[in-house]
Parts: sequence; C-alpha cells; structure tokens
Amino acid sequence: MSRHLLGVAIATALTVTLTGCGSGSSGSGSGSDEALEIWIRQTPDSDSAKTAQRLAEAFTKAAGVPTNVVALFDDFETKLQQQAAQRKLPDIVINDTAQIGNMHTQGWLTEVDRASLAGGDKLSDLAWKAATAADGKTWAAPFSAQAFAIIARKDWREKLGMDVPRTWADLAALAKAFTEKDPDGNGENDTSGFVIPAGTKRGYASWYASSFIYANGGDFLRTTGSGTFAAMTSDPRTVEAVRFLQDQFCTAKTVNPGAVSNDTTVTHEVFEKGQGGLYLTGPYVLARFVESIGSDRIEVFPVPKGPSGGPGTLGEGENVYLMAGSGNPEGQKKFAEFAISAEGQRIGMNKDNNGAIVRLPVNSEVDLAAERKDPRWKVFQDAYPDAVYAPPVPNWAPIRQTSADSINSAWADCGMDVQAEMGTLTTELTRELQGQKAS
Repeated sequence: MSRHLLGVAIATALTVTLTGCGSGSSGSGSGSDEALEIWIRQTPDSDSAKTAQRLAEAFTKAAGVPTNVVALFDDFETKLQQQAAQRKLPDIVINDTAQIGNMHTQGWLTEVDRASLAGGDKLSDLAWKAATAADGKTWAAPFSAQAFAIIARKDWREKLGMDVPRTWADLAALAKAFTEKDPDGNGENDTSGFVIPAGTKRGYASWYASSFIYANGGDFLRTTGSGTFAAMTSDPRTVEAVRFLQDQFCTAKTVNPGAVSNDTTVTHEVFEKGQGGLYLTGPYVLARFVESIGSDRIEVFPVPKGPSGGPGTLGEGENVYLMAGSGNPEGQKKFAEFAISAEGQRIGMNKDNNGAIVRLPVNSEVDLAAERKDPRWKVFQDAYPDAVYAPPVPNWAPIRQTSADSINSAWADCGMDVQAEMGTLTTELTRELQGQKAS
C-alpha cells in the first residue's frame, strides 16, 4: 500500500484526518512533490486541530510545500508504533516534550542542527533543553512551552470572603471552605475544593502531583553525572508533597469524588460543571473555561511554594519532531523553521481564543501581552522560568507511569504509609534506570 493510501485508510477507520493543502503524503521513499504529512496529538474536530490546519496552510502559502494534517488523540503513540513497524512514519510529529526519549530510543527521529535552523537563535534556552535527549544531542525543534498554575472559582472565593492562597495551608483552607460552605449557594453539599485527574492513564496522577513536588523542592530523579540519574522519590520533600495531597483525599476530603479514576478529559468537565473550585492545570484550558464558566467567575494564581522548597511547577510543551525516513528532509526543515518563526508562533497562539497549540511562545520576538489581552496568561508566563521539565532520560514514559501507579495507590488507599510507598517507588525507579542504562 502506498504511503498516501495508508494515510487515507487510517483516516477513514478512525475519522481523524484533516485534509491539508496538498493531496498526497510524503515519507520513506516518497518525493518532495508530495504533501508533507504532519501528525498532531489533538482530537480531530477540536479548535486546536483547526489551528494546526491554519498553521499548515500558512506554511504552504509561504514555502510552497503542500501539507496533510492528521489529528489524533486516543492511542496516538500506538498509532505511531504501527506506522514505524511499517516504516511509514509521518514526516512531522508535533508531540509532547516528555516523549522525546521514547521516540529517540526507537530510532524515529532525525537530529536537528540548532545552529543551521533559521530562527533557532531566537528560542529560549529552557525550550531548547526540552528538545535535547539523554545523549546531549538535539532531536527536535521547540514549538510550545507551558508552566502550570491554579485556575480557581473567583466568585466562590470572594463570596466566602477569603484571600488568594499564598501557602499550602492557605490552599488547604480554601479547599475546605469550597467543600463545606456551599460556595455556589444552592443549599446542597455538592462541591469540592480540588478537582484532580488522579487516575493512572498516561501517568496522570504523577503528572498532577509533580507541580506540588517541584513547588516543595522535591523531584522524581536527580542528576548524578553526564546522562546518569538516581531516583529520589523517598526524599522528604517529595514525600511531604504526596502526603499533603493524600491528606486532601483522605483526611480533609476536599477532592472531587471519583478523582482517583479520572483523566483530564473528565476533570475538565468536573470543573466546568461547578463540582469543584481549584484546578491545577496548564494554560491550554483557560480560554475554554472563560467561555464555559464565565470570565468574571474564574481567576488564575501561582502554585504556592511548599513548606520545604519552591518556587517550582511542572514544565511541559510540544516539540516539532522531524521523523526519520522522510523523502522530503528539506520540507521537514522548512516546516520546523516556519513553526518556530514569529509568524508561526502567533498563528499557533490563536490570540485569546480557544484552540491554542502554542501556549507560551518560545520565540523571544513574540510578545505574549501583545497577542493575548487576557492578563491571566501572564501568571503562567511568570511561572515558566521556574518550571521543571522531565529529565532527559532515555525513556521518561515508564518512569512517569510507575510513579503514577504508586502515587495513585497512596491517594486511593487512605491507610497507606506514604513514606514507605515512596521508598518502594525509589527502588522501582532505580531498577527502571538500570534497565535504561541511565544510572
């Protein structure tokens, strides 16, 4: 089956393809006259997928290279595995920064020469760090960055006469008030403080906990040398963060019911339905919540520093990955250069509208305040310098998943000793690092 027909088959079966400007798809063995196939991890009918389409169309107009955008969300990595097994990877993948180790170790990526990439000197060093793998080489072009903050129900807080939290104790007190003092005024006991995606799917429990861990000076791993790491989940600061959250689940009972089984898709809806008032998350849902809840009802504030550390928050984003085996390496490079350019970044930001695929711009020539008038974006931007990205281990995915399984257990089992569980996790992560030859 030709590369183009395979792409059509996948699109028909999964109803995921967005038709691009071109009519073909490139890849292993194909020529540069065929469309550059671009995969992005988004639901196909989403505003974000539409933004990706506009980015591709603008690139085609500027560079004359036809494109075909494929938006996939569920089982994205599985579909890539299937394409890799057939030696028919897409030309470009826009995917999480945390996936760089997994993709690189499987031989899917083409190395990026930072010095020869037009516009590369305009990108932040922190963003370039997230495009660097364990071998110290650059295997992607940075595209989007994000730090995390707390989106909260401002109307609830003001109704209860409480201040914006400055400490974890303040945050816990506000969560307790949201849970017990009927902040929505409906006379029912139907609200919670925290809404948390605490399930294990895609490592969400670890993903959520990480901002609290970093805000307390803890971590999952520490660097021990060039390309080597040691597990540190038994560090008192990491234990303290996980225990603080266990207390919210088990003692204060300020977390939305069912959180230990939820992913972000469900948790977004929990927040939108007014079932909870504090959601630690990324900026990508701000425009959505402004539209669905009301701009005057929500606010954004930083994750408070923990009692033993801080400031800190999870740092994430997306890279443009130039996939191995493409028949159009020149087109791949041109797309990466356009995506990181000021024009490409502005298109991806989508101003204040829903559907941003560039959350915080990585290009220093782009002024966030000039593109977005909502001042709440600045809270995320101000948190970014202290953001902590996943370390450049060969494969972060199993480390995040193993951590999520352990942390989820500590939150689901109120009788569990957090310190003991984090010690067990340290042993498991040490074994994983040894298996990756990264210890």
